[in-house]
Amino acid sequence: MKKPLPFVIDAVLVVLFCAIGRSSHDEAILTGLARTAWPFEIGLIVGWAIAFALCYSQADREFDTAVRRFDGWALWPTGVIIWLTTLVIGMLLRVVSGQGTAFSFILVAATALALFLLGPRGARKALRGN
Repeated sequence: MKKPLPFVIDAVLVVLFCAIGRSSHDEAILTGLARTAWPFEIGLIVGWAIAFALCYSQADREFDTAVRRFDGWALWPTGVIIWLTTLVIGMLLRVVSGQGTAFSFILVAATALALFLLGPRGARKALRGN
């Protein structure tokens, strides 16, 4: 269960980000949460795939080696790739699906997702001292 734990935490934190956003705009949280969250969850999945693909390419394209080496908790490059991909693909999918992407929302989303996706990785790294 150690390998998928950071992914599960990321997925939960992305849903939390969306729930907080809906709540701050006095929108029904549960009824519209899936509509708000799906673009960012797709971005998160793509980000994880890109981060693993990078690890795979650095492991001489040996799948077993890449699985052993891949660290979902790594701040760099894994966390940064996941954060940026979640943000960019999430926003692109919001545009395609007719949801809002005001500049102020992009800034808030970038900041909140950085806090949620990079914060735990940075805290873990600081606490472990490596």
